Amino acid sequence: MQAKKRYLILLSAGACLVLLFYLGGVTLPAASRSRHDRSRHGYRPDQPWPHFSDPLHLFLPLDQTDTEEYNLHISPRQKRDVNTSVYKGKRCRMDSCFDFSQCQKSGFKVYVYPQQKGEKISESYQIILSTIEGSRFYTSDPGQACLFILSLDTLDRDQLSPQYVHNLKTKVQNLPLWNDGRNHLIFNLYSGTWPDYTEDLGFDIGQAMLAKASISTENFRPHFDVSIPLFSKDHLRTGGERGFLKYNTIPPFRKYMLVFKGKRYLTGIGSDTRNALHHVHNAEDVVLLTTCKHGKDWQKHKDARCDKDNAEYDK
Repeated sequence: MQAKKRYLILLSAGACLVLLFYLGGVTLPAASRSRHDRSRHGYRPDQPWPHFSDPLHLFLPLDQTDTEEYNLHISPRQKRDVNTSVYKGKRCRMDSCFDFSQCQKSGFKVYVYPQQKGEKISESYQIILSTIEGSRFYTSDPGQACLFILSLDTLDRDQLSPQYVHNLKTKVQNLPLWNDGRNHLIFNLYSGTWPDYTEDLGFDIGQAMLAKASISTENFRPHFDVSIPLFSKDHLRTGGERGFLKYNTIPPFRKYMLVFKGKRYLTGIGSDTRNALHHVHNAEDVVLLTTCKHGKDWQKHKDARCDKDNAEYDK
């Protein structure tokens, strides 16, 4: 009985092998033709990765857009807007989205768009513009410019913020020198809205470079974008006191080794990190202050530490 079973198994395996060999043999000519066609159209075995002739070809990382966490709070319309504003110039690099001939006329000159009447501008963005206008690279002639800076305030793109500039998409597209953002540099500190904080700026940056704080590694374009730190409106433009840190000065001469003051997200992205800061806080040389007062309904998510944290923050 056992011998009969083994015989049936061997017979079945042999039949499968014959079938596979037959099917593979039938498709071999088609595969050969495919290789012939590819070689005729410039395909080389030493170039396995395809060459994309269009540097601005739309690229959507599936691992980000198809996750449950990403789809939890984002509507289909918002998702389309994010894809449009963030990923359209995903493949941009200096050799594909920057016109170096602009810089050969008068060297590296930076043009700042004239401020439009009635447009609000934050103190922080005004500092950036004033610093550029006071530098030796500034030019008031756009014909001599190698780089262009918007006068429209793009620093805070959180729709809940009072600094948020509305209708920015239309305003940017109507700029006569915009040229799909080529040779433009856009500054941004905050983007998206709680609790998701997507990197949607609310308008298509096109081929513009992005100087952004907290930019994700998925969206950062190497040798094209610039990663900058968050800074407050009180940050010094230039100068200031000489630094106290010297070689091997441990502990440092300054009283505080580490200081942080900001909002403590009770839910959403970043909440775990901010909630953990109180473990490091010692109120002496490490001072980490957070407030729960974030968003209109923060009291609904209020925890046992909020009253104490808010009082320390206000003090």
